Amino acid sequence: QVQLVESGGGSVQAGNSLTLSCAASGSIASMNAMGWYRQVLKKERELVARIGNGGATNYADSAKGRFTISRDNAKNTVYLQMNSLKPEDTAVYYCNAEIFRRVYQMRPETYWGQGTQVTVSS
Repeated sequence: QVQLVESGGGSVQAGNSLTLSCAASGSIASMNAMGWYRQVLKKERELVARIGNGGATNYADSAKGRFTISRDNAKNTVYLQMNSLKPEDTAVYYCNAEIFRRVYQMRPETYWGQGTQVTVSS
């Protein structure tokens, strides 16, 4: 089994920063892309940022210039540094990872974390 455990959410005032972490553990041969998504009640989950296993990144327009995604492959961990937070960033943030559980596996499996709440007050 594989688990993604997120940490770092919380409540902050607008303009402040938070860093989210997500560590993958379990039966893992290698990691492919990892990312962060967020969801507001009754809305669809949306991509915030994604990072490939080679380090290539892409961001939602709302995150560009304020958020930075990074990863530590040795620790199977992905981070999201969020600066200049705005009230509209309030959401549950979910970690996502594509994981090869076996060495000769053809396609990675997709896993999700349990979500961590980020609340930004004005």
